[in-house]
Amino acid sequence: MAMSSTPHWIEPHPHGIYIRPADAWIDPSRPVSRALITHGHADHARGGHGAVWATPETLAIVNLRYGRYADEHAVDYGDTRSLGEVAVSFHPAGHVLGSAQIRLQYRGETVVVTGDFKRRPDPSCAPFEPVACDIFITEATFGLPVFRHPPTGEEIAKLLAMRAANPQGCVLVGAYALGKAQRVIAELRDAGFADPIYLHGALEKMCALYGDHGVDLGELRPVAGTDKADLMGRIIMAPPSALADRWSRRLPDPVTAMASGWMRVRARAQQRGVELPLIISDHADWDELTDTIREVSPSQVWVTHGREEALLRWCELHQIKARALAMVGRDEEEEG
Repeated sequence: MAMSSTPHWIEPHPHGIYIRPADAWIDPSRPVSRALITHGHADHARGGHGAVWATPETLAIVNLRYGRYADEHAVDYGDTRSLGEVAVSFHPAGHVLGSAQIRLQYRGETVVVTGDFKRRPDPSCAPFEPVACDIFITEATFGLPVFRHPPTGEEIAKLLAMRAANPQGCVLVGAYALGKAQRVIAELRDAGFADPIYLHGALEKMCALYGDHGVDLGELRPVAGTDKADLMGRIIMAPPSALADRWSRRLPDPVTAMASGWMRVRARAQQRGVELPLIISDHADWDELTDTIREVSPSQVWVTHGREEALLRWCELHQIKARALAMVGRDEEEEG
């Protein structure tokens, strides 16, 4: 069921969602005077804003990446702040550490902006919390019926089996520096893998930040300064850009793996030269997207980015008004 108008107090723009009565933006892609930030990935958070509201963990992540904002407001999950007449609260999105859905309440209407989210359990961040609303503004990164993510435990088992089968070499896992790398490490720990895990230098500070916020990642060691022989039989984590980099040539007979929901698409794995695709996603798959819409029971669904068409059609078939928002600058390639 198509929509032709928007509530006067919420204005979608290509560079962000504007909340008129609060004079604030959600995840703006250019500097603004007042911003609400869902999480720390670069396509949702950036430097240069004036006043910023976000969870304490998201502020810590953005501070690490971009430096401090001029005026920071840390909002714990479930707490409510008033911006003008708008009541604003942050609720777990299950995407990465500190990620939040933002609930906006104004004159009897409730809007929830999910940012990026997932429904699978993740030992490295708080689980998604369904929040009832009138308008549900959602991502749809994997918004096609073909995307149904396998159980995470099965993918971790593949990684451990490859490591066991390659004692004279190593397994090099490409994973996005914020969220995915820490999740894979935490999943390995939950699976009982207690050996040291080795890190590319680009991952060290973010892993340390996760540790500072109570996420136990076990013993982590830098690859830098480690003898090649000591890396045999090890699991090594690196950003995806390092998989084919000169840096990887110092490793002993590496099997190249990559953790991403996009590893479902065989051509993408082949294009990157990935020998062990690990379908581990930090976004909701098709069933999780549609189940979540049913659960929060909105009268309208707005889709910010991703595979909009199939989700719009699903909403139409279920008598839910829906529209796609023309958002720019959303990058789901590496963090999928």
